[in-house]
Amino acid sequence: LWVNYFGKKILPGVKFVNIGNEAIQLNFMQAHQEGKACPPKSNIYAFERYAHDLVKLAEVDAILISCSTMNRSYSIVQEAVRGFNVPVVSIDMPMMEKAVCHGGGILVIATHGPTVKSTQLLLEETAKKMKRNVSYTGITVEEAFGFLDKGLILEHNDCIARTIRKEKKKKDFQVVVLAQLSMSVFKLSYPDTEKEFGVKVLTSAEAGFERIKEIFLKD
Repeated sequence: LWVNYFGKKILPGVKFVNIGNEAIQLNFMQAHQEGKACPPKSNIYAFERYAHDLVKLAEVDAILISCSTMNRSYSIVQEAVRGFNVPVVSIDMPMMEKAVCHGGGILVIATHGPTVKSTQLLLEETAKKMKRNVSYTGITVEEAFGFLDKGLILEHNDCIARTIRKEKKKKDFQVVVLAQLSMSVFKLSYPDTEKEFGVKVLTSAEAGFERIKEIFLKD
């Protein structure tokens, strides 16, 4: 839903080729529950194989890593397709760049446990790469993930909205980062977040697909 809705809205006429399987998520969820490295290396190597399939079989023009937990595979995927001159984008990275450039405190909201560490690491890595200091607070709202799992999008969005308002009363932050692509549906209910909450709310769908658009326009 979120890939098709936001992708087609921002990139009209672009054909999306999806590759992946539920085993990837089940594997990193189990690793997270058992306190093991997340995502497992086996998942990263699977993404490396997927990248080869995308460039050799589908002849894609760009690769978008749309799983936040799997942003750890970015460098491996990038190296795997280097000889094919195919750009690789981790969907969360443009969002993190926007958050770092915005300045001020950052509230990172996740709804899925395995995503938390990968998201925070990416934010820290992005800030270091951009030579900027960041101050952020992370919070996980599993209840919202449960709503979305049942297809209750409005309830999911309202749950996140309550979290933003609650955290706003406790601490000062100027930008909110929604840690997963699935959370991008939040903007369907709250399109003007600065008016609604007094802070900018960033989603990986908007920033990530805009980056792909920039790549295509450049070419």
